[in-house]
Amino acid sequence: MYVGEPGSGAGKGGGGGGSIREAGGSFGKMEAAREDEYFYKKQKEQLSNLKGHLDKEINFHQEQIKRHEDAIRRHKQQLSEMDTKN
Repeated sequence: MYVGEPGSGAGKGGGGGGSIREAGGSFGKMEAAREDEYFYKKQKEQLSNLKGHLDKEINFHQEQIKRHEDAIRRHKQQLSEMDTKN
């Protein structure tokens, strides 16, 4: 074991994380690995949620663009009808 290895005991990069991690040894390393895995999964979940939210935002704005284009088309149609009547 070298200094600074997560789960190797208090004050060596893995300390202060609870009595198991402070004790070091196999249980400390295992606890550090579980903690790393937890945060990895949490970050992955957050990224997935963010991507889903951005997809919804994109779809919303695409729908808004379509509505605006339809409105522009209708207004141009009305203008051309007014011009032909004069």
